[in-house]
Amino acid sequence: MRRFIAGFAAIALLAGCSSEAADDGPVTLRMTTWSANPAHVELFNTIAADYKASNPDVTVTFEALPLENYTTTVTTQIAGGNPPDIAWILEGAAPDFVASGALVPLDGSVDEAADLSPAATALWRQDGKLMGYPFSTSPFGVFVNVDMLKEAGQTLPSGDGWTWDSAIAAASATAAKTGKQGLVVRDFDYKDWTNLATVFRGWGAEAWSADGKTCGFDQKPMVDAMTYLHKAIFTDKALPAPGVAADFFAGESAMTIAQISRASLLKDAKFGWELVPLPAGPSGKYSVIGQGGLGVLKKGKNADAAAAFVKFFTSPANSAKLAQFFPPPRQSQLTSDTLAQANPLLKPEQLQNVVIDGIATGVVKPSHTGSAEINQAVRGALDPLWKADADVAGVLTGVCTAIDPLLAK
Repeated sequence: MRRFIAGFAAIALLAGCSSEAADDGPVTLRMTTWSANPAHVELFNTIAADYKASNPDVTVTFEALPLENYTTTVTTQIAGGNPPDIAWILEGAAPDFVASGALVPLDGSVDEAADLSPAATALWRQDGKLMGYPFSTSPFGVFVNVDMLKEAGQTLPSGDGWTWDSAIAAASATAAKTGKQGLVVRDFDYKDWTNLATVFRGWGAEAWSADGKTCGFDQKPMVDAMTYLHKAIFTDKALPAPGVAADFFAGESAMTIAQISRASLLKDAKFGWELVPLPAGPSGKYSVIGQGGLGVLKKGKNADAAAAFVKFFTSPANSAKLAQFFPPPRQSQLTSDTLAQANPLLKPEQLQNVVIDGIATGVVKPSHTGSAEINQAVRGALDPLWKADADVAGVLTGVCTAIDPLLAK
């Protein structure tokens, strides 16, 4: 865990420091991202090219890093004296980056800032200042291969019938009938536990208390949720077992929990599909949001030029273009008509039910200062859970034992 601590210590050391290099002459800006999706890359490059047309001395490059160790890689770059000019910051790491003072305030670099949703920007503010721009505020939904369900004699439950019980039943039956997989929590892969918030929030479970000081893994809502999930994996066979990979977008599973940024992978899909909200759980209907924010590093070589590009990248016009994959924090653009123009693959009712309604009621995925160290501790403590004979309650008690000292920092 020392590399995590060193990385975020490096962020803290940057607090109060300003860019060492002047923004005069030709400038090359480097922005780290976690997505190498060709459609995302093409859009980013188009926006950068548009900027260069009116700013010929500025070139913007995008460095895609693997999602699994994205934040670790960025903090390692900072510790090594090679910080990006602009970083795509994941919601889990937002408290560390925002609190460190290593980011350039963006209030003057966001056009029509009054249009930003207060709920969407709450995680990215410090002392009233906007330290990061959450250009992607995206609720999770469930993509469903309706053809695969039909092949298995299943139908997609709708309305109040769309619950975790009905989802798991359909996923289990479809997996058994087709020999493929049922429901995949995308990007979980028994590693990134934070994506399981899309499940356990249906039981009203929380990883920790609102003030971040009390562990929630050993509380009844989480024990109930994880017991249910464990049964769905090992008894119902509704989710892929550990070590089994299945890509919904390649037709390998009946359902997947993901965000609309993945919809572009269905452009040439050879099966019928639907996008629906997360199933209702015992605590009722709910929504979980993933966020990605843009932060300008004070210690970057060209902080002023980077802030100017962020102003262009986040303008209302470019925000509308980015909405194809990344729902914007701009309240004026959170309408089904506006989003439908940028998302031709999705129906207006899908955008309303999953995205707009989800942003209005959703809770952001778990985040905490020291998130890298905490997440690593949770992942390690959860490893014994992914066995058929696991003692669920005992494992979850062990998670709290592992992270209590970290939450107390």
